Amino acid sequence: MRYLITGGVGFIGSHLAESLLADGHEVVLLDDYSTGKHENVAHIDGHPHLRIVYGSVTDESITYECVREADAVFHLASAVGVRLIIEQPVKTIETIVEGSMTILNAAARYRRPILLTSTSEVYGKSQRVPFSEEDDLVIGPPTYRRWSYATGKALDEFLALAYWHHSRLPVIITRLFNTVGPRQTGQYGMVIPRFVRQAMRNEPITVYGDGKQTRCFTHVKDVVGALRKLMETPSCRGQVFNVGNDQEISIGELAERIRDMTGSESEIRYIPYEEAFGSGFEDMLRRVPDLTKVREAVGYKPQYTLDDILREVIAWMRETDRV
Repeated sequence: MRYLITGGVGFIGSHLAESLLADGHEVVLLDDYSTGKHENVAHIDGHPHLRIVYGSVTDESITYECVREADAVFHLASAVGVRLIIEQPVKTIETIVEGSMTILNAAARYRRPILLTSTSEVYGKSQRVPFSEEDDLVIGPPTYRRWSYATGKALDEFLALAYWHHSRLPVIITRLFNTVGPRQTGQYGMVIPRFVRQAMRNEPITVYGDGKQTRCFTHVKDVVGALRKLMETPSCRGQVFNVGNDQEISIGELAERIRDMTGSESEIRYIPYEEAFGSGFEDMLRRVPDLTKVREAVGYKPQYTLDDILREVIAWMRETDRV
């Protein structure tokens, strides 16, 4: 099989490419390097079954050609990280919506199966926890820039499913919860690499808000396994699936655990949201997935605990001199 991965030079895309190549598949990565870095794929660059195409998924000529040559498509290209979304809301919406329109049009033209990665952010301010795929999406007002990402991703989902209902385009949607592992950096606000770097430098570990907000963290290899199984299962087409881990931890507790595991002497400092992101920022108090559907569909069960993830990230940052 020949797979196209948009955003393939990014954190998740590079791990997915690595996994597919290891099983003998051909892989084409389409990436404009806006957030992804070549170092993520340097170890597989030169592989006889890998081709890297420099370009944006919004470029119709490049995208259509890549889709035409592929047997199936993983659409991962997107804006990433809360800080980038807050600082560049126009680019966020354009990248998400225009990119997905282009790739879905191309997939429809050539009848290629396509898996779109959406986000747990689409659940918004829902109080129904854990989040189920059939729950209402309670996204905040447009005056709060933070919700531009969730809104763009929700629109992607509606568009993808419209293609499914209209022409039976084989499409699968995955809502990814916090995905972590080696190669992820804290550049755009990702919490675990940011905390680890601060702890290893004995700098204050900065927690935004009161630290009582909770998240569930998933190892990137668990996510990659789920994406591949879903793509390989025809009965999953035309559906939405949560992919993540349902073990919950508060961000304050996470900071303490990272400080302990790194042997750091850092203080934990709490920063008001307004100071970190400016006025008009809202956060989700809890973000926990209901994994029943994906478990029943493909037997998904996360293999990595949070401590496993933290040990790997700490080791990777030390080995690659990320401190």
